[in-house]
Amino acid sequence: MHILLAEDDLQMGEGLTLGLKSLGHTVDWVQDGIAAELALKTESLDVLILDLGLPQKDGLSVLKELRKSKVDLPVLVLTARDRVEDRIEGLDLGADDYVVKPFDLLEVNARLRAISRRREGRAAPLIEYANLVLNPAAREVTQDNLLVELSSYEYVVLEMLITHNGRILSRKFIEESLYGWDEGVESNAIEVYIHHLRKKLGKNLIRTVRGVGYTVPKLAS
Repeated sequence: MHILLAEDDLQMGEGLTLGLKSLGHTVDWVQDGIAAELALKTESLDVLILDLGLPQKDGLSVLKELRKSKVDLPVLVLTARDRVEDRIEGLDLGADDYVVKPFDLLEVNARLRAISRRREGRAAPLIEYANLVLNPAAREVTQDNLLVELSSYEYVVLEMLITHNGRILSRKFIEESLYGWDEGVESNAIEVYIHHLRKKLGKNLIRTVRGVGYTVPKLAS
């Protein structure tokens, strides 16, 4: 999951960034509302973790502008404000969920998975496609009930393609979803992950659309 974290507290921002990366996520961290809005306009993101008390432009204003622009990005709000009125205002402006500080990292991770499932229209925590079952919480894949060993990047690429099945994802889109600002990207990294996935799961699962990107076919209903 490619996460934008908007949090001005250095200790909390560093802790969340390290913790979420250790759970396999890609995290870009900004420390004010203006930087958050710029990142939202330029990055391919899966979810926004938004602190309400941001400098330059507060979190509620960022959220309001995001929803005004018709951007349907899941938003998890972090706040030290525990008044019911503040929570209601954020939810009415388009937040998907709230976590009140202090919080537990694993709870934040569970809430991120939950709001992502809701936006994808999935009620169940597992992702099923043909003979594959993906477990996002454990980052595990089974094929015909047999566990398939995947690297963390291979798993993320597979989940991305399956949850977007029927759509063609460009190499640039996949790269931006996998890597943060401070990570170097090898020129053939995506091709290597696709090659490994085909070797482990079958050569016909992922199709290359030459000059455009990659796709997993949509299953007939």
